[in-house]
Amino acid sequence: MKYFGTDGIRRIANTELTPSLVYRVAKAGAYVLAKHSNKTPTILIGRDTRLSGTLIESAMTAGFLSYGANVKLVGVIPTPGIAYLTKKLKADASVVISASHNTYDFNGIKFFSNKGTKIPDSLEEEIEEVLESGKLDELNAESSKIGVSEIREDLLDEYLYFFRKNFEDEFESLEKSNFTVAIDTANGATSVIADKVYTALGIKHYIINNTPNGVNINADCGSTHLDMLKKFVTANKCDLGIAYDGDGDRCLAVDENGNEIDGDILMAIISNYLKENNKLSKDTLVATVMSNLGLKKFCKENKIEFVETKVGDRYVLENMLENGYNIGGEQSGHIIFIDYNPTGDGILTSLMLIRVILEKAKKVSELAKVIKIYPQVLINAKVKSEKKYDYDKDPEILERIEVLNNEFKDNGRVLIRASGTEPLVRVMIEGEDQEYISKKAKELAEFIEKKLS
Repeated sequence: MKYFGTDGIRRIANTELTPSLVYRVAKAGAYVLAKHSNKTPTILIGRDTRLSGTLIESAMTAGFLSYGANVKLVGVIPTPGIAYLTKKLKADASVVISASHNTYDFNGIKFFSNKGTKIPDSLEEEIEEVLESGKLDELNAESSKIGVSEIREDLLDEYLYFFRKNFEDEFESLEKSNFTVAIDTANGATSVIADKVYTALGIKHYIINNTPNGVNINADCGSTHLDMLKKFVTANKCDLGIAYDGDGDRCLAVDENGNEIDGDILMAIISNYLKENNKLSKDTLVATVMSNLGLKKFCKENKIEFVETKVGDRYVLENMLENGYNIGGEQSGHIIFIDYNPTGDGILTSLMLIRVILEKAKKVSELAKVIKIYPQVLINAKVKSEKKYDYDKDPEILERIEVLNNEFKDNGRVLIRASGTEPLVRVMIEGEDQEYISKKAKELAEFIEKKLS
């Protein structure tokens, strides 16, 4: 697709993601969404804390209103908050304006359906067709049918209520007087709501990186930069550190010793707990091909079915919905608990983890021992763009991969995939010896570069 990538539209704000493009995308989106509805659509818009957020929001609003859709402006709210509110308020669709974990100069547009899930590829393709068709200028509402927008920043409290409803009673009965958590909100969409949630649930906490100024979102903080949180946790003797990304759909953690707890470890701890409590649907966990080999082995040892999908949370969700599974996610900390919300939710993930810690009265470092994480090396091979999908057609490349896989047997693996956005082939190798797999990954990447350049 020309505009939409694996996670909506994401570009440099105001130069690539221009107000005029945003206006056109909104108009086309309203037209396509209205075709699948029998009434005037109502669309929610939420955003993160980027400087360009209100610019994109204004252009988006104008596009929707021009077509005749009504808009509710929710303001700064995590992506999963918008997903939840779309279902709760029975809105026809919603849009999140965010570039997730990217730096402040990027921004993006993600459409959600009335079910609170990202719209399918087919609808994104329809929107693109309308954008390219040249008929956008005809899609104007009559004077009497122009849409109306209203500011509804009060809806953030509905999202707070979602957490209270699901956790308040349980947390009230758990012993937490000696438990303290440090939270890094990445100067992003969780900056306000995280404090409200932890306060409402009576969890002692510190919050860092919660003073957004438009340009400091994800800047050396949040789930992509854990160093500051690691230092804070150890210096302040916290029991746990939690880091969200810019739009709040991911969560990573840090144990009491400052060690990283990534998405694979989180999924292992929480799926283990769910299974013990007969709450793991079909005793199955869904993850992508990028998840660590250790997660697969953990599942085998604990009699949990392990289902693997392509990279991308949308493919994880598709599989979960199709087969009735209730937990799935990515190593990056984007974890979906479908019994609560049909999209990754960083705050929800952190509360699921804290519940396990408090119920079991164990340190998080102890809980993490349930899984052995294998060293993992990822190296990018720079290739010709038109050749990046040819790596699996070259017999010499395939032979080298096969030789390595045979050598590793069950204690390592080689995974090769083309980048969806750049002229790169990604070489990922896992194994028990960091030095050895680094050497092998470098050799394989150099060989792929030579063959496909």
